[in-house]
Amino acid sequence: MRRRDFIAALTVTAAAWPLAGLAQQPDRVRRVGVLMPFTADDPEGQARLMAFGQSLQQLGWTVGRNLQVDIRWGESDAERTRACAAELLALGPDVILANGTPEMRALQQATRSLPVVFANLTDPVGQGFVASLARPGGNVTGFAATEFGQSGKWLELLKEIAPNVTRVAVLLNRSFSAGMAQLAAIQAVAPSLGIEVSPIDVHDATELEQLVTAFAREPKGGLIFTAVGSVVRRELVMALAARYHLPAVYPFPYLVSSGGLASYGPDIVNQYRLAAGYVDRILKGEKPADLPVQTPTNIRLAINLKTAKALGLTVPPALLARADMVIE
Repeated sequence: MRRRDFIAALTVTAAAWPLAGLAQQPDRVRRVGVLMPFTADDPEGQARLMAFGQSLQQLGWTVGRNLQVDIRWGESDAERTRACAAELLALGPDVILANGTPEMRALQQATRSLPVVFANLTDPVGQGFVASLARPGGNVTGFAATEFGQSGKWLELLKEIAPNVTRVAVLLNRSFSAGMAQLAAIQAVAPSLGIEVSPIDVHDATELEQLVTAFAREPKGGLIFTAVGSVVRRELVMALAARYHLPAVYPFPYLVSSGGLASYGPDIVNQYRLAAGYVDRILKGEKPADLPVQTPTNIRLAINLKTAKALGLTVPPALLARADMVIE
């Protein structure tokens, strides 16, 4: 089945999703909500949703037979995300899968009882979504995307791949505490690398473009695109990096596959496969409070040699040898 057809199958209740084994409760249809930050046609959103759906299939859940999946696309707009969260709750789901901080914030404001599994979320304890990683303690659990120490690695990677860089613009969403914590981790590393750090907010696209344009007027600049609340700006950021020949480091491998220079972070699509396991366990009676939050165990280094060549950069052989993914 093609990806687009598979994604469409998740939103209907007939036999569009092929049978995939016997269900645990074949006489009862369970309902799962999914809250995503993308537009409905975003390839990355579709890839994550497909991974989630395929894993549910393998666990015995079949749309139209024992499962209904309701998807809402927040399009990285705060008001729309809140409305989508309310719509999903009104449908009476058994559990909701949420991507990231904005989606979790909207759901937390709307319910403290319905089970929620998150993926791609930074610092769930610090943001108040769970009591602890080992014992979440409430209605929420899931899979964290990054740790703050990883943020300093982004700056180290940028300096290694572009040693002439002495100025770095850190692109973040100031409205999220986790993004500010990532900035602090980057600033802590900067003096030892001889780098001046300038934060730039990604909330407003026009302002973002103006600030990056102004930043690029001075030489020896680079970019770091942080992981929190900024997915909607990724195409603009990559376009600006290419336009002004700014080496840039990103938090996830899929951004390198899309043309980014380099990244250091987990495979987020895989988190959706893992999240299906938690959704399955909750549907079978387990409580989110008893399911520990999991942190990434497989951090991947990705490098795009085509982008490096366009920027006039020669990637050190030692760095290439450490890479988990190289795009030529």
